[in-house]
Amino acid sequence: MIPLYAYRDNSCDPRKCTVKKLERAGFLTIFTKITRIPRNTLLLDPTAEQALSPADRFVRSITVLDCSWEVLDTGAVSSWRIRRALPFLVAANPVNFGKPCKLSSVEALAATLYILGEKERAQELLSKVSWGIRFLEVNREPLDLYADADDSSAVVKIQGYYL
Repeated sequence: MIPLYAYRDNSCDPRKCTVKKLERAGFLTIFTKITRIPRNTLLLDPTAEQALSPADRFVRSITVLDCSWEVLDTGAVSSWRIRRALPFLVAANPVNFGKPCKLSSVEALAATLYILGEKERAQELLSKVSWGIRFLEVNREPLDLYADADDSSAVVKIQGYYL
């Protein structure tokens, strides 16, 4: 089982925070300092040049950045060895429902697990939020296609069908 981590800068409401819910349920560990994140983790970073793909199954852990992108020090994460961007998906969370690429942290982690072949674990994570199953309903087709892709370039090609 791939360990899950989150960097959290405390910029969101802790009562609504999806990573706090996942931490309470025992699914992940939260770091409040970027320097504490394991250096060999796959960092989910929307500014990364390479898309996540099934070729990334070798990763030792996955870390989501649960923070305000307006204040994130991108220089602190740009040097990460394994950075991946998620392909096109549509949010199902209440704040950004229907908006492309505006995923909550639980949606991002679930999408990552799904693409890496851990579909049941992705569903388990999403079950911790009331709207979680909607994310899979809305994105089932692209997630299945991404999960069947060979590598990042194939994922980007598939993503082109949705853009």
